Amino acid sequence: MNVQQTTHHENHIAGFRPAVLGLFSRGSLQDGTYHGLSRAMYTDEPYYGHVTLSIEDGAIVRVDFFIRDSARQVGFDGTYEKYFEGNDLYMQQCRNDWQGVQSYPDSLLKYQDPGKVDARSGATWSCNIFKGAVEDALAQARGE
Repeated sequence: MNVQQTTHHENHIAGFRPAVLGLFSRGSLQDGTYHGLSRAMYTDEPYYGHVTLSIEDGAIVRVDFFIRDSARQVGFDGTYEKYFEGNDLYMQQCRNDWQGVQSYPDSLLKYQDPGKVDARSGATWSCNIFKGAVEDALAQARGE
């Protein structure tokens, strides 16, 4: 059995509700839990981003995100570079993307807008997958 590592982030300050900026205005998101799935533009690759967003009072208050390799049936995590042993460039790319996977949920909580989540240096791949999955979940929260 494979254990899926998920990065989990939420606002822990009691009563804190971040300002909703950019993409939507306060109240345009329905409260609830929404799941998004995306391959972004990488449709020829076996990677899927999975996000779960919790919305309260029209704001994102919790983000869980992971990327799954459907070919190997494993999660993309801090050990994923082992599949590219001997290829220093790809191993570094895995490290960069893993740092991104861990940081993007906090950025979304802070800015409340996937358009304001910046890719970490060398980690555009994971950022695009994250944003695609978030957009899928937000479309559901907007009732689209």
